[in-house]
Amino acid sequence: MKILPYQPDQSGMAYSVGTTLDRFIKSKQSDFPFASGELSQLLRDIALAAKIVNRETNRAGLANIGGAFGQTNVQGEEQQKLDVIANIRFMRALSKGGEVCAIVSEEEDSVIDLQNGSGKYVVAIDPLDGSSNIDVNISIGTIFSIYRRKTPVGSPIQEEDIMQPGKEQVAAGYVLYGSSTMLVYTTGFGVNGFTYENSLGEFFLSHPAIQAPKDGKIYSINEGSELEWAPGVKNYVDYCKRSQYSARYIGSLVADFHRNLLKGGIYAYPSTQKNPNGKLRLLYEANALAFIAEQAGAKATNGTQRILDIQPETLHQRTPLWIGSEKMVNEAMGFLSKKREAVNL
Repeated sequence: MKILPYQPDQSGMAYSVGTTLDRFIKSKQSDFPFASGELSQLLRDIALAAKIVNRETNRAGLANIGGAFGQTNVQGEEQQKLDVIANIRFMRALSKGGEVCAIVSEEEDSVIDLQNGSGKYVVAIDPLDGSSNIDVNISIGTIFSIYRRKTPVGSPIQEEDIMQPGKEQVAAGYVLYGSSTMLVYTTGFGVNGFTYENSLGEFFLSHPAIQAPKDGKIYSINEGSELEWAPGVKNYVDYCKRSQYSARYIGSLVADFHRNLLKGGIYAYPSTQKNPNGKLRLLYEANALAFIAEQAGAKATNGTQRILDIQPETLHQRTPLWIGSEKMVNEAMGFLSKKREAVNL
């Protein structure tokens, strides 16, 4: 009997799908000596819910699940049908997995106590960010943060379990539903991205060890709010224009952040006269993306303070956000602190 060694295909007729998310998670379990597999399973639960939301998103135009739901959430924002669907999918996945004791969701007024005595983790999540873009087929996303509870397992959930600053996160990530669906996450040991292969139903490692460029030429800000900006913000945007930076603003936080993370750039949602405290939510939007940004060598601030150092005071607390390539964020902070003026450009 003749035995031949395996030779990888060189014909170009096939491609390597590489490492699955599940296998990658298992290979990294040793990074968490305090855990016994629960965090790994929690990440799998999130990935499963993301697959379901991806399916629902892809069929939204055919299944009459686009458009407004007819209610507003606690933010005073009109809920889209897919907002509600995504919230249900993630709630089910997180509650049935057994690792989570409480959930904070953009779509829920209060903390959801799962009354799971053995749950070690708290999840803060925006189930479907940018959902108003669904009807026009623009990329949307899911953003999530994972914290270890502070109180002993088995005891009732307390405020200290929920109101943790972003630096206490043990994991954070986002899912981008676009031309391809990607899951990007960090557990504090770098950032890795996984692309969903529909025919196999698996996420595969496609962007290992993501590092954000230290500088960039893209700025992302809603210039429709210019009349409500502080002078420092106006001066910085003028600087970007005079420097011939490219203006790129999708209006979907995950999509804008993802592009700038890979290509180099800055995303800004500053305070305005209408929203002096900013508009993005600290617990389940800014914290997660700030954790990812710093792990990839980028930077995130509210204009005066590192995002991950902010102590939350309310469940749906808002914050300004400046996030992206380190040099660009530092430049912007120079304008906000009035160390640089428009006349010096």
